[in-house]
Amino acid sequence: MLMSKLIGERYKEKPGDANSISHIFLLRGGYMRQVANGIFSLLPPAKKVQRKIEQILRAEMDAIDGQEVMMPVFLPAELWRESGRYESVGSELLRIKDRSGNDMIAGMTHEEAVVHLTRTEATSYAKYPFMVYQIQTKFRDEPRARGGLIRVREFTMKDGYSFHTSQEDLERYYEECLKSYHRIFARVGLPEVISVGSDTGMMGGGIAHEFMLLNDIGEDTIVICENCGYKANMEVADSAIAAGEEAEEELREVHTPGITDIESLAEFFGVEKRRFLKSTVFAVQGSHRPLIVFTRGDLQVNEAKVKKIMNADIFPLTDYENVDLCFGFIGPYNLDVDNVDIIYDASLEKEDNLICGANKQDYHLKGLSIKRDLKIDEFFDAAKVNEHDHCCNCGGELKLVRGVEVGNIFQLGTKYTKSMSMSYLDSDGTRKHPVMGCYGIGVGRLLACIVEANHDDYGPIWPAAVAPWDIHICILNNNKDAVRDTAFELYNKLKVKYDVLMDDRGAAPGVQFADADLLGVPVRLIVSERNLKNGEIELVTRDRSVKKAIKVEELENALREMVSRDSFYRYKS
Repeated sequence: MLMSKLIGERYKEKPGDANSISHIFLLRGGYMRQVANGIFSLLPPAKKVQRKIEQILRAEMDAIDGQEVMMPVFLPAELWRESGRYESVGSELLRIKDRSGNDMIAGMTHEEAVVHLTRTEATSYAKYPFMVYQIQTKFRDEPRARGGLIRVREFTMKDGYSFHTSQEDLERYYEECLKSYHRIFARVGLPEVISVGSDTGMMGGGIAHEFMLLNDIGEDTIVICENCGYKANMEVADSAIAAGEEAEEELREVHTPGITDIESLAEFFGVEKRRFLKSTVFAVQGSHRPLIVFTRGDLQVNEAKVKKIMNADIFPLTDYENVDLCFGFIGPYNLDVDNVDIIYDASLEKEDNLICGANKQDYHLKGLSIKRDLKIDEFFDAAKVNEHDHCCNCGGELKLVRGVEVGNIFQLGTKYTKSMSMSYLDSDGTRKHPVMGCYGIGVGRLLACIVEANHDDYGPIWPAAVAPWDIHICILNNNKDAVRDTAFELYNKLKVKYDVLMDDRGAAPGVQFADADLLGVPVRLIVSERNLKNGEIELVTRDRSVKKAIKVEELENALREMVSRDSFYRYKS
């Protein structure tokens, strides 16, 4: 490719609306342009990177017996009504009507579509197990698009779906996919990606893992124990709960005029926040009863855990009318429970001498003992883990870090095959529902994360396996016939074996090198009058680890040792 023909301008200035490293460099480097909020067009350099990522995805999916298919972007609403998700998923699902008035949706995920596809094709146990996958456009009407390709509304995704005749077989294949995903991330240049236990969310099923790039740009909080290796998304993370050692005291009312928040109460009573019992009130989808979650005062409610406990969506309660609760002073003692649902967090189980609301304006209770004063049948894990909590496995100290989700896998079970009446005839003559697994990787987000993890102050440093080009030739002294002729001769020879970009524009060296940094090609060849006088061409790697002059006749051998499309580029000094 000649730079003079390349579509996509490069800019020195930082875009004003860019809010992540990848967003900045992908705009500045001529990789993408915004069309609407969370919707981007990709220019040739980004499309070339994406194609190479997709080649790796296909190779790894094929290696574990995946079969590539293609399902529609727009789907009839009836399929989602079959599974029950048409009503249960919120406004992120784009619902439209076609010209005939039929309800349609833009596919944000394809569980329903793949069951529809395979339920007529796999009716005998002899077909099982199998996995199908696609690389397809999806649309999620995301309200918080940010970070360029990190969080978008329209995106390309590799999603795979496996079907099995037993849970045991699903678990075996799930482990294969987990290993395959780690190979994928290593091949694209992100060997540091970790897998963590995660919430299944709207996907359903029992077990799920997310693959996380630990990075400050991430929106997810990951809980890690460096002592034993425990890793989990905050949504499902557990910690060992240390019970208090307070002696029981007599329960008594304390006047607390206008004091409703934990910080002010801790100052008023002169005790730590952990000595309080805190209430958080939610509305529950499909229920008219408020939900009160009681936790220890130093903990926050984990909404993902509460959703799973309630098996329903929850939202902070904002409509206080017709709700008979003394807001700001809610407590479990003498609470009228007839019109509310209650969850007690496990952090409270062994606590004595707590302070809580008295269900009376401007009053709190001091000296609450959980076992003595309350009758609680069951405690739940409903709280978020705190930094420095103790690990539930080894007792080590937990650390909280930020992460970007670059992939996920789920054990879905029979959630979709049962609701959508997919069945097969087993060897014993009975009809059964297949057990499903689901495996996704967002291609655009992965591309952005490669930049987040591989860059310097001047632009991306693309790993060789996904770089838009293998070699970038810069021509200095372009007006000199000998220099230009040598560069074109080299370009024509190398492009037979490699993907080569050559800067033939006659731009100043500083401009060429700045653009080359933004394009991030692993190996750069500099053809100049000074070097050619010595019969040499300068070779520089994008990460600056190699810089040397090589005789023209030895160049091809040097490149053969350094450039590899299937791994990171290898250096031989």
